[in-house]
Amino acid sequence: MIRVRGLEKRYGETRALRGVSFEIERGEVVGFLGPNGAGKSTTLRCLAGFLQPSAGVVEVAGRRVDPDDPQSRIPLGYLPETTPLYRRMHVLDYLGYVGRVRGMGRRERIAAMSRVVSDCDLHGYEKKRIAQLSKGYRQRVGLAQALLSDPDVLLLDEPTSGLDPAEIARIRGLILHLGETKTVLLSTHILSEVQSSAQRVLILAAGELVADGSPIDLARRGDTELHCTFRAPAPELLAGLGTLASVETLRTLGEDGSGRVRLSLSVNDRFGAAEAVSSFARERGWALLELHHELPSLERVFLAATSNEDVVTSTPPEAIGEA
Repeated sequence: MIRVRGLEKRYGETRALRGVSFEIERGEVVGFLGPNGAGKSTTLRCLAGFLQPSAGVVEVAGRRVDPDDPQSRIPLGYLPETTPLYRRMHVLDYLGYVGRVRGMGRRERIAAMSRVVSDCDLHGYEKKRIAQLSKGYRQRVGLAQALLSDPDVLLLDEPTSGLDPAEIARIRGLILHLGETKTVLLSTHILSEVQSSAQRVLILAAGELVADGSPIDLARRGDTELHCTFRAPAPELLAGLGTLASVETLRTLGEDGSGRVRLSLSVNDRFGAAEAVSSFARERGWALLELHHELPSLERVFLAATSNEDVVTSTPPEAIGEA
C-alpha cells in the first residue's frame, strides 16, 4: 500500500531526509520511531502530499503521490501532529466543511459524518464548539476528519501527544480497531504505544532509516542478557564468569545478606552461555538459583539504533515544524 524509494528532502544545505526507502503492505500497522528532528514528520508530509520531495518516489495504493494532484491523495487520511481545527466551529459543521472541501456530495457527507462520529466515539459532542472540547476530544475530531473519506491508508503523527493516560488508552484502542481494516503508519516517540499497537517498527535517525522489523525481531538482533542469581562469593563469581568465551560483559544487579548475588551477563550465544554458566556453577559447587534470558527491550533497541546519529544542530527557518 505504501512504497517509498530514495526519499530525500533538503532545506538549503540541510538534508532532512537522506535516501529513505521502505514498503508497507496492506493491513499492516507500523510504528515510526525516531528522536526529535529525525525527519519523521517530514516523511509523513511527503507521504501525505503536503511536501514536495527533493528526490525519490512516494507511491500509495500503486499511484505516485503528487502535491499538485489532489486525486493522488484520495486513498490517504492524515492526522498531523498539530491538528488543524477551526475551534469556533461546531464538530458537525467542521466535519461537513471538510467533506465539502474534499468534494463529497451531500448524501455522501451525511453518511460519512455519521460513520466517523460513531468510530471516534463523538456521540453527544456533535453540536459542541470545538474550542470547548478537551484535548483528547479535539484529537478525536482530528482523527474523524482523517477518516471522513474512508481512506485505505492512515498517517498518524503523534496522535496521543499531550493526552492523559485515560485518553491515551482510548485513542490506542481506536487505532487497534482501525488497524483491522486499514494500513496505518503511526509516528510517535512513546515506545509503549508502538509495542501495544504495531506489528512492525521503522526507526529513523538523522534522516536515515536505521532499523526495520517486528519489535521481537529487532530485539533478537541486539545483545541478549543472561540474568543469573547465585549463592556464591561475589569476587570469585565475577572473576570466574568473566573468563567464559560466550560472556562479553557482566555487571552486578544486587546482593543480599544471605549471600545471594544477582548478575546480568551480556552474551553472544544465548544457549551456549546458559550451558557454560550452569557447568561453571556445578564445577565449583555454587548454587545457581535463577537463570533466564532477557531479550533487549524496544527502548534498548531504539537507543542502540539512534546512538550514532549525526545530529543536525541547526534547523533552517523554512524547515521549522517540518522535521
